[in-house]
Amino acid sequence: MELTEISPNGFEQCLIDSATTHTILRHRDYFSHMTLVDANVNTISGVAKLIEGSGIACVILSKGTKLIIKDVLYSSKSRRNLLSFKDMRLNGFHIETMSENQKEYLCLTTNRSGNKYISEKMPAYSSGLYYTYISPIEINVVSKINDHNSFILWHDRLGHPGSTMMHKIIQNSLGHSLNNVKIPQSSDFSCTACSLGKLIIRPSLYKIGVESPAFLETIQGDICGPIAPPCGPFRYFMVLIDASTRWSHVSLLSTRNFAFANLLAQIIRLRSQFPDFSIKKIRLDNAGEFTSQSFNDYCMSIGIDVEHPVPHVHTQNGLAESLIKRLQLIARPLLMKSRLPSSAWGYAIMHAANLIRLRPTAYHKFSPLQLISGKEPNISHIKIFGCSVYVPIAPPYRTKMGPQRRLGIYVGFKSPSIINYLEPMTGDLFTARFDDCHFDETVFPALGGDNKEMDPRTEDITWNATGLSFLDSRTNACEQEIQKIIHLQSVANQLPDAFTDSKKVTKSHIPAMNTPSRIEIPAEISERTLANESMIRKKRGRPLGSRDLKPRKLKKQDVVCDAKEVQPSQEGNEHYDNIGIEDNINNKDTSKEDPITFEEVNIPDTDRNVDNFEISINYVSNGMQWNRKDIDVNDIFSYAIATDIMNEHDDNEPKSIDECRRRNDWPKWNEAIQVELKSLEKRNVFGPIVHTPKGVKPVGFKWVFVRKRNEKNEIVRYKARLVAQGFSQMPGINYDETYSPVVDATTLRFLIGMSVFERLQMRLMDVVTAYLYGSLDTNIYMRIPGGFKIPDAYSSKSRDLFSIKLQKSLYGLKQSGRMWYNRLSEYLIKEGYKNDPISPCVFIQRSESGFAIIAVYVDDLNIIGTSNEIENTAKYLMKEFEMKDLGRTKFCLGIQIEHLRNGIFIHQSNYTEKLLKRFYMEKAHPLNLTSTLSRCVKINFNTNTYT
Repeated sequence: MELTEISPNGFEQCLIDSATTHTILRHRDYFSHMTLVDANVNTISGVAKLIEGSGIACVILSKGTKLIIKDVLYSSKSRRNLLSFKDMRLNGFHIETMSENQKEYLCLTTNRSGNKYISEKMPAYSSGLYYTYISPIEINVVSKINDHNSFILWHDRLGHPGSTMMHKIIQNSLGHSLNNVKIPQSSDFSCTACSLGKLIIRPSLYKIGVESPAFLETIQGDICGPIAPPCGPFRYFMVLIDASTRWSHVSLLSTRNFAFANLLAQIIRLRSQFPDFSIKKIRLDNAGEFTSQSFNDYCMSIGIDVEHPVPHVHTQNGLAESLIKRLQLIARPLLMKSRLPSSAWGYAIMHAANLIRLRPTAYHKFSPLQLISGKEPNISHIKIFGCSVYVPIAPPYRTKMGPQRRLGIYVGFKSPSIINYLEPMTGDLFTARFDDCHFDETVFPALGGDNKEMDPRTEDITWNATGLSFLDSRTNACEQEIQKIIHLQSVANQLPDAFTDSKKVTKSHIPAMNTPSRIEIPAEISERTLANESMIRKKRGRPLGSRDLKPRKLKKQDVVCDAKEVQPSQEGNEHYDNIGIEDNINNKDTSKEDPITFEEVNIPDTDRNVDNFEISINYVSNGMQWNRKDIDVNDIFSYAIATDIMNEHDDNEPKSIDECRRRNDWPKWNEAIQVELKSLEKRNVFGPIVHTPKGVKPVGFKWVFVRKRNEKNEIVRYKARLVAQGFSQMPGINYDETYSPVVDATTLRFLIGMSVFERLQMRLMDVVTAYLYGSLDTNIYMRIPGGFKIPDAYSSKSRDLFSIKLQKSLYGLKQSGRMWYNRLSEYLIKEGYKNDPISPCVFIQRSESGFAIIAVYVDDLNIIGTSNEIENTAKYLMKEFEMKDLGRTKFCLGIQIEHLRNGIFIHQSNYTEKLLKRFYMEKAHPLNLTSTLSRCVKINFNTNTYT
């Protein structure tokens, strides 16, 4: 069968063949490099001696698509050119078929920014063969394209590498467009960020090449810090590097006390991920955080030598020191190119760590990631650090006619399919799918909005701020964390698991990297601060401590748990007392008959808001086959584990001013304290300091600290309250009545339903320091709070002899709520508002322009009514009280309120999610069945209701 087709000028026909293993071309013009060789080719008719050479060819298709093909066969005797499917895919194209006007086409497609584009559309003959037209590209054009813009773009994306490193990355990675681009030398181009951020002192002597050990045979580690300013709660970062492949692991630390626990968790992770490679040696710094007897005992038991270099001889730990220097060299230009503040160094360091894994080293042609995985890394997902990214808005928060994406700041990636980005106005960290995002690598937003100008004087980063060492005092938390991890691992080694096999199966809950969940924005831009609520996730669907209705029996062995059997120091050594190191490694059943013990280890309160505790449970085969259906885990053990982990990761509020000072968010708490003191002074709460009258016992005081959140569970402001310890008050002496009515849930639901039925507006207002407006009906004296100065005449005497008289009601007093309600009630009734004895917390006023209803819940006032009356009510309240207008009611009494076009949707999704996370059930499968309503409130409105 003869196939004919008229070719365009300069092009010749080429058949697309899915069966051929190599591309075959007829002319030498297509080849940029070719080796003459005689070879045979297998055809349908048999073996034919047609091949005259092979090499690298460069062709251009009919629509301008360029292909660079390796291992192309040259045959001048061939009647047609053949293009292989495989070679088109290796150039980054997808192959699809489509029908159009009753004709079949073969399409080459690419995926850019989540959208599919058709690069070439190739028709088919009636016989079903697809064809196209190709032409050669001049060799000097292919190898010497001087695309300066493309080079600079990828130079910024890859973290500002040098020319030599760029050559290596291009040769050993996919997903870029630099194959045909001439890479300029370092002297041929200038990068401002590189010039400002890099300073390399060239060595005077050449390095002596030494044969590298095997993978994971030697690991080096070190810590950099304290770093000023902090990145959220983090002041340090720790590095681990393999001496063979230069594979590295970087993690951020809030305190040095958890460095060793982080290191131990990573060792357990490496042993689980690479069971065929054993760790033989770990070289660490001589710092105090790297000295732990429990860790040394653990390493000795598994055959790992722990080495420490000679003091002050940093060259013996040179790989780790060099890695820290490389991270700093990359992180500085990343921050200088972006408009992020210097406190974002944590994101830059973690992104630099990802880029270093993609870069070939001086001793290897390939990158560490390629050496470990055996595949060429794809770098198409890398974008310029700090550039703008438009991410999809989650379905619950977007409307059909509103925007579908929002602006973010790109700060790296978790994986090729997941990116990290910052919300510009709040600094919160979020993740998004790479394919759903649009990037603009020419625009670099600033935190706090486009109007925020970066002050160059605040951009300095001190990588070793020794003056901040006093903030990180040494505690025994490091030793306790290591004992806990080792203990949990020894317990897990004896627990059966459904996935164990005859070799080794491990299950790890160690996060690979940790990053701050929010970056601090200057106070003039936003009052929000960091909020880290990440938790270690547990198994799906079933909470810890749960068990079946019918208890199952353990077939092979009994598991005994005793929470008070041994102390932590005994537990760390008991496992290895009577057996040798060799026996413990080779005989996995040696501890099978010992009972399992559990010891609760108390963690100090330092940095409880940081999810920096990394715990790994390692399941090691014990040579026996288990069936989960026949297993029952002891309830005591499960409950102890759950309680311990929950208490450990609670993001608790500070309990005292001293605890606030030790936290990383102390500036926010200090600002809240000053605001509270100014409010007390403005309201004239305190009288003069006097001698405590005889027979009077003054009440105590306490500072209460709370972080206020919105309907999305986001921290909006920090709040401090100086409260009186009302439990010391005596009834009939310094208080009488305490009753203060507040709106209940039933009344609020009724009012919400009425607002929907009558098409009314809802508005929420908050009274600032409401209790301070109430006047006291008895004399109350309080001990002098810290920070109050005693008059000079009394300075020589003890503070305990004096007290301060309260002139207004203060938070914490028994009668404060009632005094505030009486004050508000008198003011509203004077204006003509009425309330019913059945519901005294609801005030109603009707006028010619409409009506307004005020539902009071302590200091939160929900105003429901017509728009004119709501405005009049708000103005009337602001005349007497300092108010905050919170706009339309969105969150009240733990209920989220969403105003829709056809009604109001109330729910408690945030509370439900928080409750599920608390019990590690956020991955449980929800039911589609709705709950049964016990009763339904029927509303019957008439025109006489408000008269």
